[in-house]
Amino acid sequence: MPIVDLYKNSESRRNLAHFAAMASLAAVDGEINPEEKKILDRFAEKLGITEAEYKEVMKKENKYPIESPLELEERLERLHDFFRIIFADNDIEGDQMGMVEKYAVGLGFPPSKAHQLVEKSTKIFKGQIPFEDYKYLMAK
Repeated sequence: MPIVDLYKNSESRRNLAHFAAMASLAAVDGEINPEEKKILDRFAEKLGITEAEYKEVMKKENKYPIESPLELEERLERLHDFFRIIFADNDIEGDQMGMVEKYAVGLGFPPSKAHQLVEKSTKIFKGQIPFEDYKYLMAK
């Protein structure tokens, strides 16, 4: 049974699913290196992952694939949801950006588009968008 099936609270499920996907991406090349582990530790803290959940997700035999929605809007919604969570403390560290880009690729975005989306999303969530973009977003 997938680990997220153990949780009734949709926010906990969503956060755990995001974290499990990030951990699977970090382990895709076989091992999670110390730098990736540091990044995962920070994401776990931001996402409210318990120690028991962390240990379960990090077991070598556990692989949690990212469900890549077919619809662009659904992929953007998942990426937006993730950004909302990681920016709850109004910050993202530079070394976390690579992992977020991997996550965007895992959601189904091509690597060049993933980089662009992560960069734009970061600017939006940090409040650093140009006035023209702000005006466009507000006019909708």
